[in-house]
Amino acid sequence: MKKKLLYTVFIISILLNIMLLAYTGYELYKNRRNNDIFKLNAYAWANSQLKAPEFDENRVVFIGNSITENWVHLRYRFFVDNNYVCRGIGGQTSSLFLLRFRRDVIELHPKIVVINAGINDIGERTGEYDPVFTMDNIKSMAELADMNGIKVILTSVLPCKGHGWEPITGVPEKVNDLNERIKAYADERNYCYVDYNTPMSDPDFGMKFTYSLDGLHPNEEGYKTIMEPLIQKAIEKLSEQTYKID
Repeated sequence: MKKKLLYTVFIISILLNIMLLAYTGYELYKNRRNNDIFKLNAYAWANSQLKAPEFDENRVVFIGNSITENWVHLRYRFFVDNNYVCRGIGGQTSSLFLLRFRRDVIELHPKIVVINAGINDIGERTGEYDPVFTMDNIKSMAELADMNGIKVILTSVLPCKGHGWEPITGVPEKVNDLNERIKAYADERNYCYVDYNTPMSDPDFGMKFTYSLDGLHPNEEGYKTIMEPLIQKAIEKLSEQTYKID
């Protein structure tokens, strides 16, 4: 009887250790995945190589996720020729932009910052989506820029139906709602708002096939035909105001 009891305890001990090992492995995987998403030092070297701007230099920083990051890969000359600086990191949400906003925007001393945030929040890449929390992050970035003499351009979330995001539902509705919130805040604070969403949307509020790689990310045509003319017009308008104030 005693031998049987010891054997049972031994088996239970092995099972518990296997469960603990599996749990530890899962936690390590989860932490590694989250560390990949954070990437707070992704641009540390690039930032260190960027010289301080001249007094009349029209430096513009674009901060965002993969939509911003892909832009510089697909349309490199657009950034180089116009002295635009890309600080996009794929997979990031608004809270992660805010964490790196000082080193990736403020410390680069741009005249203007272009903020594109929200789609990965809706996609719940770093937690359950809360539009108020997302807007608070966007507001904090805009106000930090304002305090440091940087002009602000807030841009809409691009259209997306959220294919493959199950069980997340109602993505187009969430995108439209967040865009209304961003525009209302921009109007309230007299920030520039650029609407990429309307000209890129199909009748079902997804991204038009002509402008999309996968229903989420723009292709080269989307950047070249829609996004670049819209953002350049806004940047030129703000640049004129900046020089008048200076």
